[in-house]
Amino acid sequence: MKLEEKEEKKKLIRELMNSDLYAPMKVKELGAFMQVPKSARREFRLVLEEMMADGSVRVGAKGKLYPGEQNIIGIYEAHSGNFGFVLVEGRENDFFVSSDDALNAMNGDTVEIVRIKSSSGRGGHKDEAKIVRIVERAVTEIVGTYKPAGKNGSYGFVIPDDDRIGKDVFVQQGRAHGAVENDKVVVRFVSYGDDTHKPEGEITEIIGHKGDPGVDIVSVVRSYNIPEEFPQNVLEQAERVAKPVSDADRAGRKDLRDIMMVTIDGEDAKDLDDAVSLWKEGDLYHLGVHIADVTNYVQERSALDREALKRGTSVYLADRVIPMLPQALSNGSCSLNQREDRLALSCLMTVDPNGKIIDSEICESVINVDRRMSYTEVKDLLEGTASEELQEECSELFPMFQEMAALSKIFRARRHKRGAIDFDFPEARIVLDEEGHPIGVQPRYANVATKLIEDFMLAANETVAETCCFSEIPFVYRSHETPDMEKITSLRDFIANLGYQIKITRDEVHPVELQKLLDKVSGTPEEALISKLTLRSMKQARYTIDPIGHFGLACQYYCHFTSPIRRYPDLQIHRIIKDQLRGRMTNERVQHYDKILEEVAKHSSEMERRADEAERDVEKMKKVEYMEQHVGETFDGVISGVTKWGIYVELPDTIEGMIRLSDIPGDFYVYNEVLFQAEGHNTGTVYRLGQPIKVTVIAADRETSQIDFAIAGTEDAYLINDRYSRPYMEDEDFEFRREDDPVQHKEKKHPYRAGHIKKNKKKSDKKKKGKEKRKHARK
Repeated sequence: MKLEEKEEKKKLIRELMNSDLYAPMKVKELGAFMQVPKSARREFRLVLEEMMADGSVRVGAKGKLYPGEQNIIGIYEAHSGNFGFVLVEGRENDFFVSSDDALNAMNGDTVEIVRIKSSSGRGGHKDEAKIVRIVERAVTEIVGTYKPAGKNGSYGFVIPDDDRIGKDVFVQQGRAHGAVENDKVVVRFVSYGDDTHKPEGEITEIIGHKGDPGVDIVSVVRSYNIPEEFPQNVLEQAERVAKPVSDADRAGRKDLRDIMMVTIDGEDAKDLDDAVSLWKEGDLYHLGVHIADVTNYVQERSALDREALKRGTSVYLADRVIPMLPQALSNGSCSLNQREDRLALSCLMTVDPNGKIIDSEICESVINVDRRMSYTEVKDLLEGTASEELQEECSELFPMFQEMAALSKIFRARRHKRGAIDFDFPEARIVLDEEGHPIGVQPRYANVATKLIEDFMLAANETVAETCCFSEIPFVYRSHETPDMEKITSLRDFIANLGYQIKITRDEVHPVELQKLLDKVSGTPEEALISKLTLRSMKQARYTIDPIGHFGLACQYYCHFTSPIRRYPDLQIHRIIKDQLRGRMTNERVQHYDKILEEVAKHSSEMERRADEAERDVEKMKKVEYMEQHVGETFDGVISGVTKWGIYVELPDTIEGMIRLSDIPGDFYVYNEVLFQAEGHNTGTVYRLGQPIKVTVIAADRETSQIDFAIAGTEDAYLINDRYSRPYMEDEDFEFRREDDPVQHKEKKHPYRAGHIKKNKKKSDKKKKGKEKRKHARK
């Protein structure tokens, strides 16, 4: 029986059993009732047995059949190793789905599941489920590498770039459309396959040859279905509306052009959407955060607006920016370029000496930025390391920068006092050559300039959110919910073994408790690990239409107001604010926003996650490519994690790799789960968190995005290993699984083993044959 026929029969049985007409009956009675012919009874019984096994049918007293638990619809989130999770709307915890129970679902598919095992509610275990039906496919095409096969390459396979897709895609003759070996291609699914057949596809685009400049990043962009080119009508509309500010535009706006203000951004930034101003009057600070009024150019429901909503956010990759809006706006009329009149929405705040905002006003304004500053320039000025030329050019601005730095410290101290959590992880800047190959990886840490801009944007976002909430108008909030207690309990148990604790009251943790933990571990060997685990114990921030609070910032009201050029929620908020300011928030407009905002919030959250994943994939890929040039070289590092399968080591430039425990020569190493360290069984040698260590790069594999280290001085030991594949990570550890942890790894040959592998294999084959001969002789 074909899979489609079987699923159709299961569907009919489920519909019958869940109808009011059904009365429990035995298998034979059900077969007769459904008029199953005698020749099909065996297949009918097999279908019922499958349904009993997956829980959709249960056997009651006297062998009568009853409907099982109502099937559940959710979204499948695939992971490497062919297992995954099903997320169900309105349900706090998701379902774990093993590789045997995943059917042929792919990441993002809408699936129907049945529960096959309930969790105990302890130890991080989840309810387990089995996918019984694919309701709707989310993936229609993928990116991968083409490998021809058969006589003269008459057919071939596409090996997916996404390791969450566990099967190669078969491309039959006539569907390759000119692709050759090692071409990066986009393949559209013709069939998704089943337990015995691979999925089939047709190549729709040849991106380029693997290894050619730029092909790797374009492949990531295609795999996430991120649109690069704007439709022609959108470009034409952008050109039409991108006009200089006119007298008509200025009418009715607050004129702030005489107020001293600057933009402070990265050196390469071109979409300047925020400017800041500050002056002091007695003990009070008058802070202005001025944001580009993008809605003046992007009208609701226009082609520009529809395209911006579709994209949701700008995407920042190593060698390019894929903007939310065309450059005529993002880098032109909407960008707050110096000494040019610009339209803005300004949040004007009066702040007391303790950092409390005692008065505020949100208004439409016209501004003129005095100077475009970079973070480096402001940092150098405040730290006294600026050149004489820069000091002279900024002599009038310097007192304002000093006041800004002072107010920034006050804001930061106030947030810390209320319990806001501040993670200080360095970002990596990938330096590329003209062909897009990495020539350097540089860590970027927060400094006085980046901090003051962050503090001022946070203040404006809170002020706008609180003002709009109290006005009781429809709105889009940036929400960060309280962490799941299951994860917090796991974190508490984990850190207790390291001598730390967090206080949980009434099955809830206050952000100040996590803040205290981070303060305690600051500067300790375990700081990096505990900080990462604390971050991963929290929920992901998202956009909502209700002010449910922001746990990480320890505040009730928060939104994204300050980046309308690159984030759609900010653009949407500006439109709402302007309706309110202009007295246009009628019942009709309220109903309109009530109708659209929930979907705007949901879609924007999804597009943000897509952009984050693409940016992370490109960064990881470029780091691996960079380390390919350094195989065989030795570096100083610090142990950033220890697990039962290996030791993670982070280099000063944020690059991280792993030493497999079983590959460390001279001893047998075991993982001490209490002290979170690796211990030599015979020598007593210990490898623990935060320990400095010298490592040699033994492999960097772009296919798997993995970097492998050896302890410096032990490289030669790797020559004897014929196989190198990291072990499967058990499902019970998934709560604290690193995002880049291995789950299933492809075998790969190391440069250090080149020339030795075949030789060792021949020896092992001879030994095997010898053993078989002796065994046969004994028989």
